[in-house]
Amino acid sequence: MAETCDLDEAIAEAFAGAIADTLAKLEIQPDLVASHGQTVFHRPPEGERLGRSLQFGWGGAIARRLGLPVVANFRAADVALGGHGAPLVPMVDWLLLRHETRDRCVQNLGGIANVTYLPAAAAATAVMGFDNGPGNVLLDLAAEVLFGKPFDPEGRLASRGVPNPALVEAWLQHEFFRRQPPKSTGRELFDRKYLDRCIVKCRERNLSNFDVLATLTELTARAIADSYRQFLPRFPQEVWLSGGGCHNRYLQERLAKALAPATVHTTAALGIDPDHKEAIAFAMLGYLRWHDRPGNLPSVTGAKRAVPLGEVFLP
Repeated sequence: MAETCDLDEAIAEAFAGAIADTLAKLEIQPDLVASHGQTVFHRPPEGERLGRSLQFGWGGAIARRLGLPVVANFRAADVALGGHGAPLVPMVDWLLLRHETRDRCVQNLGGIANVTYLPAAAAATAVMGFDNGPGNVLLDLAAEVLFGKPFDPEGRLASRGVPNPALVEAWLQHEFFRRQPPKSTGRELFDRKYLDRCIVKCRERNLSNFDVLATLTELTARAIADSYRQFLPRFPQEVWLSGGGCHNRYLQERLAKALAPATVHTTAALGIDPDHKEAIAFAMLGYLRWHDRPGNLPSVTGAKRAVPLGEVFLP
C-alpha cells in the first residue's frame, strides 16, 4: 500500500510539473485545475455489484504543488450511483457540438474507442454514449510486439498489409461487442493476452506482420461502425473524430469506408483540436463541479441520476 501511495503521488507530481510548465509558457494564472488522472483500473458494474474506476494522480498533491484548487476523481460519483463512470465526455459533446438539423456522432479514438450520439436538436436526455471497442490499444501493442515501435506512424505499417475479413468477423462475436449500452471497457479486456490470442489466429492463417496490423485496424473500424448500426436509433449523417487515432490515416480511411454514407472528419473542422479535446472536456467538467452542476448523463452511464462529478481539493 505504501508503494501504491508513492506511485499515486509520483504521478500527481508529474502532472503538476507539466501544468506548471504550461502555465509559465502561456503566462496565465487559472482559477481552477481539472485533472482526470491516469486510469489504473476500471471495472464496469454487473448486476447488483457496483463498478469501480481508479485513477492515480492525487488531486491533493497537485493542489499543494500549484497553490490552486483542483477538481479530480471525476468518475467516482457516477460509479457510486450504479453508473459506469464512463464515458464522461458526452456531456461536453452535447454542450459544444450538437446541431439543430443533423444527427452527429462524436467518436473518440483513444486507447479505447467511445462514441457520443447527438440526435439533431437533442435534449441532454436524448444523448447516447458508450465504449465501442479498442481504439489504439491493440494497434500500439501490436506495433511494439511485431515491429519494435511504440505505435504505427500514420498507419503506414498497417497500410502495407491486407485485412483478413474472416478473422475480423470471428473477433466481432466477442460478448462485449454485442452487449447493449450502457457499457464500458478498458485494458482489462483488450490487453496483451487478448493481442497474443489474436496473433495466434493470424499465424494459423500465415498472415504477415503487416497483415496482422491491418486486420487489427479493421477490427477497430468495424467495431465502431457495427456499434452504430446495432445500438443507435438512427445512423448519423456526420461523424467527428478526436483523440490520438486521428493521426492514423489508414484507420481513418477504413473508418470512412465502414461508416459510409456518413461523412467522416476530425473535430479540427469544428474548431476543436482533436489532440486537445479530452483536456477541454475535463476542464469543462471541472467548471461544472466548481459551480455544483451535474457533469454526467445518466442516459449514457446508467447512473441513477445526474450528479456533479469530481472531488475538490483546496491548496
